[in-house]
Amino acid sequence: MIRRLAAVTLAIALALPLPTAGAVAAPNYGDYALVFERAAGQLWAEGVVASQWAWKPLNADKTESEIAWGHPKEWPPGYGEHFVKDGDWLLVNGYFDHTNSNFNTQRVTAESMGDANCANMRPLPSSGGRQHYVRWTIPATAYCLSATGTIKVGANGAVVNFRHEQIWYPPAPCANSFLGDQLCIRQHERWYDDKGVPFSLSLERDQHIALGVGMGFRIHQTYDRGWPADRKQWQAELRYAWRW
Repeated sequence: MIRRLAAVTLAIALALPLPTAGAVAAPNYGDYALVFERAAGQLWAEGVVASQWAWKPLNADKTESEIAWGHPKEWPPGYGEHFVKDGDWLLVNGYFDHTNSNFNTQRVTAESMGDANCANMRPLPSSGGRQHYVRWTIPATAYCLSATGTIKVGANGAVVNFRHEQIWYPPAPCANSFLGDQLCIRQHERWYDDKGVPFSLSLERDQHIALGVGMGFRIHQTYDRGWPADRKQWQAELRYAWRW
């Protein structure tokens, strides 16, 4: 009987198609950033806690999620960023203003995508005016995104003009002082706006996002308009990551 069962098992195995390389799912942004999981993390800088983030999925079909960033001593923060998945893109829809029970709607007026040098830029078709933030399926080569538009403040109707420039890099080895060796994708971004000042650069930074670990694995901030001149250069690393 044992020999017969073994023969049947072997026959079934031989009849099944062998897996091919094409059957392996390509890595996606969600595998790294954990967009649709109740995931959170805490960043440390210069020996003290510096920031914290948490994703909050907003529906069961994994098409909407909110991320909040803030200091643990003032948690939860009053604002959260609203992301929507549409096809092979993760889009920015706007920002929750929980403090005032309002929503700040973000809409683009122009978007383009090009190569790692931000050359050969070509227009992106509109997706209801929402910003193309990152490709869901991670390409094998780096790419550049540029978006220009406005944010309408729900509480008072004020309009903020912005420009967001990003370069996304494919997976590569990375490490930090607390969580050791990982595999990361990297985002380099520059953000310009006219919120209370003439239109100018507001933020520039690099962020590494680790596979299965999440956001802010390593952040190197090279400019922040709101910081004193001697603190515009700033680095932080993810120390703790958990599910909630």
